[in-house]
Amino acid sequence: MKRIPVILFAIVCCATVCHGVEQTDELRINAESDTLMIIVPDSAFYTVPPDTVKAMTSAQQKAESARPIFKPNPQKSVWYALLFPGLGQIYNRRYWKLPIVYGGIAGLTYAITWNGKYYKDYSMAYRDIMDTNPNSKSYEKLLPYGTDPNSQWAKDILKQKQSFYRRNRDLSIIGAVAFFALTVVDAFVDAQLADFDISPDLWIQVAPAVIEPNEQFTTSVGMQLQLKF
Repeated sequence: MKRIPVILFAIVCCATVCHGVEQTDELRINAESDTLMIIVPDSAFYTVPPDTVKAMTSAQQKAESARPIFKPNPQKSVWYALLFPGLGQIYNRRYWKLPIVYGGIAGLTYAITWNGKYYKDYSMAYRDIMDTNPNSKSYEKLLPYGTDPNSQWAKDILKQKQSFYRRNRDLSIIGAVAFFALTVVDAFVDAQLADFDISPDLWIQVAPAVIEPNEQFTTSVGMQLQLKF
C-alpha cells in the first residue's frame, strides 16, 4: 500500500513531461539539404527553402560587417598622450603597450629619485667637510670608518661622488623626457597607420638572378629583390 502513492506520482510526472514535449516547438535544420524545418504542436511541418536560409545568414553577416570600425584620430591621440603618459595608447586601444609605458616611467622615476637623494647627501657632506663648523659632520656617514676628515683624499672622494650622482640624475631626467616624447610619437604613428593595408597581397621575395651582360659588366650572378604591394 505504501508504494501506490509513489507509483501514482511517477505516472503523473511522466504524463506531464510527455505533454510538455508535445507542446514544445522544435527547430531543426536538415544538414544535407540546408532546409529549415519547423515542427509545431499540431504536428504540421513548415519547410523554409534553402535560399531563404542562405539569405538570412547573408543578412546576418552583412549586419556584422556593417558595424563601424574604430579609426583613431592622430591629433586627438597626440593631445591625449601629451595630457598624461599612456592616454594616447589607451585612446588607440593598444592596451598591451601600457605595461611598457608605465614600466619605463616607473623605472626612470626611480632612477631620478635614487640618484637625486645621493647627490643631495654627498653635496651636504662635501659642504660640511669644507667648512670650519665642528657641529656639521654629515660626512661621517658616507666616508669609510677611520678616515681622517681633514685629509685631501676624503675631500676628493666626496667631490667625485657628488659629481657622479649629479651626472646620473641629469641623465635620468633626460631619459625620462626622451621616453615621454617617444610615447607621444608612438601614439601618433599608431593612429596614423591604423588603416594601413596589411593584406596578404603584400609580400617581399629574395631570389637568385642572372645579370645580363652590358657594356660595363659581363654575365654575373646576383640576388634579386621583389616587392609587391
